[in-house]
Amino acid sequence: MRKIAIVGSGQAGLLAAHALVKAGYDVTLYSDRTPEQWLNGSKPTGTAARFDMALEFERELGLAFWEDAAPKGQGAHLTACAAPGNRLLTLAGRMDRPFVAIDLRLQSHRWMLELEARGGKIAIEPVSVERLDKIAAENDLTVVAAGRGDLCSLFERDAARSAYTEAQRNTVMMCVTGPKLGFDGIPLLPVKFNLFAGLGEAFWVPYHHKDVGPSWNCLVEAVPGGPLDRFQGANAKTGEEILAIAKDLVREFIPWDHEWFRTAELSDRHGWQNGRVVPAVRKPVGRLPSGRLVTPLGDTAMSLDPVGGQGANNGSKMARNLVECIVEHGDRPFDAGWMTRTFERFYARHGGPTDRFNNLLLEGVTPGMAHLLFAQYGSDGRADNTSRQQALANAFVNNFTDPAQLTSVLEDVGRVRAFIGQKTGKPWPLALASGGVGVGLAQVRQRLGLAPGHPGAPAHVGGALA
Repeated sequence: MRKIAIVGSGQAGLLAAHALVKAGYDVTLYSDRTPEQWLNGSKPTGTAARFDMALEFERELGLAFWEDAAPKGQGAHLTACAAPGNRLLTLAGRMDRPFVAIDLRLQSHRWMLELEARGGKIAIEPVSVERLDKIAAENDLTVVAAGRGDLCSLFERDAARSAYTEAQRNTVMMCVTGPKLGFDGIPLLPVKFNLFAGLGEAFWVPYHHKDVGPSWNCLVEAVPGGPLDRFQGANAKTGEEILAIAKDLVREFIPWDHEWFRTAELSDRHGWQNGRVVPAVRKPVGRLPSGRLVTPLGDTAMSLDPVGGQGANNGSKMARNLVECIVEHGDRPFDAGWMTRTFERFYARHGGPTDRFNNLLLEGVTPGMAHLLFAQYGSDGRADNTSRQQALANAFVNNFTDPAQLTSVLEDVGRVRAFIGQKTGKPWPLALASGGVGVGLAQVRQRLGLAPGHPGAPAHVGGALA
């Protein structure tokens, strides 16, 4: 029986460990914390919203313990603001299958206990480079799934595939309870995005918390130095301070969500994060001081900004690919060539489109994205809406499940125009003009001091709801 070590007890590492145990391998998972420490003494490492392709892997492994209890996200509602206070347009799209976001602390706790029950081994210890070298000597393959920690330095940044050398957003995340599960006028439970051109984003994700159950995970993605970037100073050192700043920000920049957010309280004292991610793709072979080789998995291999909700999904797809390649490889050595081929197969199928889609979202409203947003204007997210605008909105939202579907189209204005024509059945200039009329009327209404009248948008005017 071949021996495989996995360093890291987050989502990707545990998925790979379970899949390998199921396939008959001798698996040892190394974790820097016990299951109980994960559950009761840790901060959440991310929102971990997962769409259907990732969830299917969990179902196959018998790990979808919370799908019945967790709130089912049905799609996305986006409000794009040309300037603070100016709601330019909305998009409301439905996904083909629902998504869920599970508290990773609850998940790692249960999955670690389950791994031992199913025959996997767990070692609780911090792993340094020196210790990793010894682990690699004792195993046929060693996988590093330690997130964005110190062991990432073993894997060279792939400059050709890494679009950025600095973080594009300063990010704060809060697990909150209090706001109701849903929004007035929106006929689905969505991820609710508020986009501010050149300033950043704020989005609210339906969430299953380890203690309070169905609730929310709320994020603010601020362009560094901009007016949304309020969480980095001396007054943002505790979760309570973070939440107070967020409430002020919502009151000022997102007043249509203020009443909904007003009752928010932290779901637990550890339930927040404040930091930044430098997006990066790393090369799939790490060489230890002895010359032994290790390969990365999840965030260790690819760091993604949270803006696209792709981190957990990408890690899940990467874990599935890794396990498939291990099984197909049989008894042959896991050399550098195999590590490279394994990652290249994943990157071609999933990693590349995911990285490019996430980067498109970081760039803001590109010309192609603007075309699609105007052409879909009028979508309202109703399940019985069979309009051509709704078909466009749904196609965009379903790209979050599988970025290989639409990303190459969104990158090219010509292909976006052809796609609009295909979906709407009319020349793209007419589709844009039709949406533009609705957007223009909303602008006139706002200039007159009225609510914009967007589909599914609260009729907020000034300091009150009209």
